[in-house]
Formats: sequence, C-alpha cells, structure tokens
Amino acid sequence: MAETRRPDAETFRARLTGGEMLVGTFVKTPTGHATEILGDAGFDFVVLDEEHAPFGRGAIDQIMVAARAANIAAIVRVPSAAPTGILSALDCGAMGVLVPHVTSPGSAERLVASCRYRGGKRGFSNSPRAGHYGRLGLWDHVDRADAITTPIAMIEDPEAVDAIDEIVAVEGLDAVFIGRGDLTVAYGAASPAAPEIRAATEKIIAAAKPAGTAILAMTAGGDDAVWLKDQGVTGMIVATDQAFMRQAAAKALEEFRGL
Repeated sequence: MAETRRPDAETFRARLTGGEMLVGTFVKTPTGHATEILGDAGFDFVVLDEEHAPFGRGAIDQIMVAARAANIAAIVRVPSAAPTGILSALDCGAMGVLVPHVTSPGSAERLVASCRYRGGKRGFSNSPRAGHYGRLGLWDHVDRADAITTPIAMIEDPEAVDAIDEIVAVEGLDAVFIGRGDLTVAYGAASPAAPEIRAATEKIIAAAKPAGTAILAMTAGGDDAVWLKDQGVTGMIVATDQAFMRQAAAKALEEFRGL
C-alpha cells in the first residue's frame, strides 16, 4: 500500500484553524526519539510539555531537529506566559505555543503579542532555526513567522470560563485548549466527566465556535472523543509518549507472565 505523506509541518496553523481533524500527543521525555517515532507513525503534532516535564532550552532545541526530520509539527507548552519563554520556544522552531492559565482577555492579548512581529512584541532574530540560521531575510522571516506561528490559550480556570467570550474575541488568538484536568481540580469535581466540567466544556466550545477559534482537548478516546468531535473539537491530544510506553510495556509483560 502506498504511503500517504502528511502535509508539511508548517501548515499546522492553517490546518488547525481551517477545521481539519488533527491528532497529537504530549511529549514528556526530553530527547528527540519519541517525537521522531510519533512523526514517523503519522501523528499530526506533538506538544512538548515544558510546564510539567524536565525540559530546558537545549532539550527543546534538539527535539525540534527530530520534529523537522519526521515532518511533524511541534508545539511547546511553556511553563508560563513570560515572553522570554515563548520567544525561546519559537526561535528553536516551534510551530506555536500552548500557554497555561490564560484567564482574561488581557492575558490572551499578551500571549498573541509575544507570538507576533507585526502588531506584536516578539523579539526579532533570524539567526536561530526559526529563521533558517539567517538564510531568510529580515522581512521574509517576519512574514513567514507571523504566518505559521500558532498562539493557543489554555482555558483551565473558573475565571477563564467566566470570561471566555471576551478571551476568544481577542484578535490573533488562533485556538483554545480546554484543560479539563485543572478545571476538575479547581471546581472540586468528582472527575473530568462530572456535570459541572461538561457544562464548562460546552460553554467554552459555544463561545469559541462562532468566534472562529479552533478548539483542542485531551481525550482518552472512545465515547469521549466522539462527544468532543460532535461538539466541535478538532485538535485531539491523546495520552503522552510515556503513557504509550507504559501501556505497551505493561501489555507485553502481562502476556509473558501468562505463559
């Protein structure tokens, strides 16, 4: 059977904002191997979890090499909205950033500004990987970067849910990620499937869809993934590289212990 080539990684923003169904996973291991394997397997994107895993700039830089080799879009979940951290991820070659705890239109505006040259405040340099090490001229780099960089806000706090209409109205905010885990803890709910979390999820989606803002969510698949898709989620994040390894290892061990 002929292999189907995935679109170029630089089309991630256009594919996401265009409503294409995309499947990705979190990467928690600070080496390039998992990203290269996931790209080779056909995943559309990975999210390097700098917030909850041991990533430094050196590790992110090397994983971007693997992402380029495997033609997979790499997004970085930065640990905060600090412009320096966002700039570091983008200079290394990330196709976008996922920023935690965006709770107001002001914080969404600052996120967008950190990702954009024109009309924004992104610090300029065309010397890193993002500028092809200086091969791109100043304005060629500015235009390319502004065209492909994807700012994504994590909606994971009750105050963010309350302000969701204003957040998704921020010009230049391409997508929101529904952080059902954090929302579950914040609301003191029994689980991400609890009625109050489902209601918050529906409220976020109801605001994002008419605003033309793409929606991402983490899911274990099955009925939950079907429900999210029916609601309008097009960016599905499934498990993590470590979870895939753990699940496969546990399954293999169980099979051999049963001999």
